[in-house]
Amino acid sequence: MSEPFDTSATAEPQHRDSAAGPGPGADIGVERLSKVYAQAIIESADRKQCRREVLDELAALVSDVFPKVPRAADVFASPKVTAEEKSAVINRICAGRVQPTTLHALHVLARHGRLGILAQVVAAAKRLSDELEGLQQATFTTAVPLDATDRSRIVGEVQAALGARLAPTFTVDPDLIGGLIVRVADTVYDHSVATSLVRLRARLKQRSIHEIQYGRDRLGTA
Repeated sequence: MSEPFDTSATAEPQHRDSAAGPGPGADIGVERLSKVYAQAIIESADRKQCRREVLDELAALVSDVFPKVPRAADVFASPKVTAEEKSAVINRICAGRVQPTTLHALHVLARHGRLGILAQVVAAAKRLSDELEGLQQATFTTAVPLDATDRSRIVGEVQAALGARLAPTFTVDPDLIGGLIVRVADTVYDHSVATSLVRLRARLKQRSIHEIQYGRDRLGTA
């Protein structure tokens, strides 16, 4: 029996496959649609109590499986390929290898012509799942890549300092002079060497101004 996962009741535009099309509203349209499908996937998976398995499988398909299938991305995003043909490709790749809920989600996306935004849907589902579990999104930026041990240690230290549970994402910025920048929601915690140098220069400048003023005051009272 098919699971009750459908987005036909949502106010989705009729444009298909090219996501939101060109123009300034394109990214907003993709983001909104991604959230719609992400919520439907989460709700469907929760009914079957397999949310984590479904999200892991979808993430693996996006990052590891589909990129290795020749022209899979082109086929999924093409409006010239029918939904039935796309579903046939999905079955060849996934049938019997993933949760029924995962397979069903892919077929729904194919039927609605939305496989082209699968990566965005998976990212939105991950964020929604984190929110439901009480995790705050956090981006850690370092000058060089960190191994798993260092990442775990840093996340643990920041969680302890903030008193919050975090869903971490790590990025690398070679222009960063050592240290670490952490963004949690709209708050940035900057512990980079570059920022420390800027602060040091500001303190030295302020001290110089103070010393000059102090010297003037002394001369004025001599």
